[in-house]
Amino acid sequence: MSLLTTLTHALPHRLLSSMARSLAYSDNVRTKQWLIDTVTRRFGVDLSEAAQADPTAYPTFNSFFTRALKPGARVADPDPRAFLMPADGRISQCGAIEGDGRIFQAKGQSFTAAELLGDAALAAPFHGGVFATVYLSPRDYHRVHMPWTGTLRETVHVPGRLFSVGPDAVRRVPRLFARNERLACLFDTDFGPMASVMVGALLVSGVETVWSGEEIPEYGDRITRKDYRGEAIRLQRFEEMARFNYGSTVIVLLPPGVATLAPGLQAESAVRLGQRLATRD
Repeated sequence: MSLLTTLTHALPHRLLSSMARSLAYSDNVRTKQWLIDTVTRRFGVDLSEAAQADPTAYPTFNSFFTRALKPGARVADPDPRAFLMPADGRISQCGAIEGDGRIFQAKGQSFTAAELLGDAALAAPFHGGVFATVYLSPRDYHRVHMPWTGTLRETVHVPGRLFSVGPDAVRRVPRLFARNERLACLFDTDFGPMASVMVGALLVSGVETVWSGEEIPEYGDRITRKDYRGEAIRLQRFEEMARFNYGSTVIVLLPPGVATLAPGLQAESAVRLGQRLATRD
């Protein structure tokens, strides 16, 4: 187990998150530029794809981290039957959701859809379906887009820990994605329900959505549900839905009999927004 993974069991997650948030939103020129330059250099960030390629033009580190891409930098798979990859990153895991709702995390580790969504009734329609867990590293584009067209039904904010979601932590921390703070977004589609779950990580508890802005309250201590039925918030396939204020993981859940994952998609596959995630059955 890495030192970071070991330390995250004992670190004061909320305090560190609050400190990191202050730094991320600081408009102190020297502070924000040091953060931007450090992350760009260490993780090899490619700013040539960004709508704003000048690293000094961003007013805060968070504005750099949630940067937009140039038009055309990512394109959607043209097949109308293709479910789209929701973000740039790497596949952590993907595959079948077991009949009891269990989702594979890593060898010897799993969690249930009910734990992930914070509600057994919301999870039940996904039992026997498919899932894909996409890890966004600090170098990646940090906006999350729609895999398929859908109408927002509700969101569920589940407070929790802020463990690292790096590969070592995923292998070592039991039920990691069902323990970290997260925002589950439930959509109604032409095939039934679809879930996109934005999972927080170490120093990463900020999630913004296109329909409501900042969604995760500071120091939330209880599950919070918001019902959007009747508000007609409809997002098209490939349209932006949310963003991470830093980086983390998004998990897509689809019900049974709807889709087959794209051939060759497996753990550690590098993926890009808009490529084929699955094909409609």
